[in-house]
Amino acid sequence: QVHLVESGGDLVQPGGSLRLSCAASGAILDFTAIGWFRQAPGKEREAVSELVSSDGTTYYADFVQGRFTVSRTSGENTVYLQMNNLQPEDTAVYYCAVDRLPMSARAARIRLGEDLEEKDFAFWGQGTQVTVSS
Repeated sequence: QVHLVESGGDLVQPGGSLRLSCAASGAILDFTAIGWFRQAPGKEREAVSELVSSDGTTYYADFVQGRFTVSRTSGENTVYLQMNNLQPEDTAVYYCAVDRLPMSARAARIRLGEDLEEKDFAFWGQGTQVTVSS
């Protein structure tokens, strides 16, 4: 059974930064891509970013606008989401999940400009709260 654990959420002021971590059980990151999603109060969960580690393909939602970076340190079973210039509208619970599509297929879809769909992901973590407020 795959198990993901998010951490790193906190209360920060507008303009601040946070680094979220998604720790995976076992060496699954060598075989599957990991996506980041978020859910703000009263809103549906939305895709934020994804890393396809097989070839380094990355996905970012339009609202990221260059502020976030998804990465993985080689050999580690952890994916990171570095978030800079955080704004109040970034307040949400952030989740990571395993992409059920093969990495090659996901990378191809990202290159075609397709957005991530929640239905393609499984083994969701419990989430980590990010609050941006002055």
